[in-house]
Parts: sequence; C-alpha cells; structure tokens
Amino acid sequence: MKLSQINLSTFLRDLRGHGVWLRTGPFQTHLKSPINSLGRAIHLLYGDFVVEENPEFADFHIQLREPKNWRRFYRPQVYFYFDDQAPFKPMPRSHAFAMFEWCLNWCIESQANHYLMMHAAVIERGGLAAILAAPPGSGKSTLTAGLVNRGWRLLSDELALVDPGNGMAVPLARPVSLKNQSIEVIRKFVPNAVIGPIARDTIKGSVAHLKPPQDSVDRNREGALPRWVIFPRFEAGAQISFTPYPKSTALLRLADHAFNYSQYGVKGFEIMAKLIDRCDAYEFIYSRLDDAIQVFDSLLICDARTMVSS
Repeated sequence: MKLSQINLSTFLRDLRGHGVWLRTGPFQTHLKSPINSLGRAIHLLYGDFVVEENPEFADFHIQLREPKNWRRFYRPQVYFYFDDQAPFKPMPRSHAFAMFEWCLNWCIESQANHYLMMHAAVIERGGLAAILAAPPGSGKSTLTAGLVNRGWRLLSDELALVDPGNGMAVPLARPVSLKNQSIEVIRKFVPNAVIGPIARDTIKGSVAHLKPPQDSVDRNREGALPRWVIFPRFEAGAQISFTPYPKSTALLRLADHAFNYSQYGVKGFEIMAKLIDRCDAYEFIYSRLDDAIQVFDSLLICDARTMVSS
C-alpha cells in the first residue's frame, strides 16, 4: 500500500519497532528510527511511495538513531547506521531528514554498481529522457523541480542510473533537494509545492526537499531512452543560452560526473559512447525558470520535426 494510507501514529510506531520497507525505483530500503521528526518528514514527502509488510529482501538496511549518552539532550545528534555500522560522523538531529537523503544516496552509490551511475538529474517526456549534469550550485535541482512541475516526469534529482544492458535511464524518483534561495524560488514557482523541513547551517547551507509529483512516483518502474545530455548553469540576470555541445567533449564531461565509470573499464567507455551517440548535447545558461520551461518544451517539438523530416 501507499505510505499515505498508513496512519501517521501507526507509521511512527512501526518505524520505531520492526521498521518499514520503502520501495524507491529498483531499490527496497528497510528503515528503522525512533526520531519522530524524521518519521513525520518521511510520511509527508514519501506519501505516494509503496511500503511493504515484512518482505523477504531489502537492498539496504539502515537506521537513524540518537546516541545513548548526554548528547540526546544537549545539542542532540543523530547517527546513521548501515548494516549496524556507522560510516559517518553524527549530525544535528534537526538535520535528520537531510541526512537520510544523503545517506540513501551513498548507499546506492556504493552498492548499486550493476548500473552506470552519474551525478545528474534525469527528466522524461514522451518516452525520451534528458540527463542534466552539473556540479553542485549550478541550479540543476532548481531547474529539475521547475520542469517536473510543468509536465516533465522526474526520474532522478541526484543520481542518473543507466542500465548497461539496454542503455535505458532507470527511474529513481525521490524528493528533490533544494538549497538556500532555491527553496523560496520553488515555493513561488509552484504555489502548491509540498516542501519538507529546512535543515539550516549544513555544509550546503539551508537544505529542504520537495515532494515528487505523484505521477513520477507511480511510474517509478518505467524507464526512458536518453535523448539529450544538457549541462545547465544558473546565472542571475543572464540572457538565456542553449548552445549545441560537441559530442566528444560531452562524453568526457559526462564521464567526469560518473561515480563508477572507471570500474567498468572499457565497457564503461562503450556504454557512455553509445549514450552520447544517440543524444544531442547542449550547454544551457538560464536565469528565469519560465524561460527554461519554454526551451525544454521546444526540444520535443524540434525532435518531432526531425523525425518527420527523416
């Protein structure tokens, strides 16, 4: 059943007890935590996701819990545990949901090497996917949040997964990470946006997460064929620019965003080369989301015209 169908108090009780099994795309996560604020955020932002009762298998067994010493009360902290091991230093308890998101990303990055993984967002429309690759602070997530609330489907905000067998982009729709000024930008751009708690004074500044559209979650098993590779960058006051990018350079640049490209060796190069070969590549500079939406919508029109003329 969907998480929203479970009463909040029941969900918090289960989360404290035997845990909950949450399905996100191809992954099943078994999560336990006694932290009610974390449970409320998950119930809010993952409401459209499927939870299962005691399945036989989970890809990740994780816990977020407070220390047992005096730090539970003075500047309370939270630890992340993966298979009963704590790989990271604790964070303030007020950062619990942000820590959950970051650590779930880490679980996927470190364990799911049967996919080629890149630090990039992926959106889809008409069965075709656009891979948005950019370093932190480039406005990638803000752009993604705007697009998926204007007709595009969210496949992923942070991790682009490509199936080496068929080259398809694998959906991993989860809450979209917003930072600093982007939080208010999206509140204004999407008046009915559901945004979770703000974690302040993190290493990334203020961080909040946007609930993914229900359609994106409902289609979280439906892959898409990559058609565009786009390198976006926000520049305040800049004129919008959408410039074709050489495929050879795009391949090298996209490889720089890959987490496990080198682990695949020659096969990694072949997978990436095939991906780039069937995609058009662009460098994109924007300052207004409304302008960006028009540019991305024009991609579909241009692609349809190309198919007709060919």
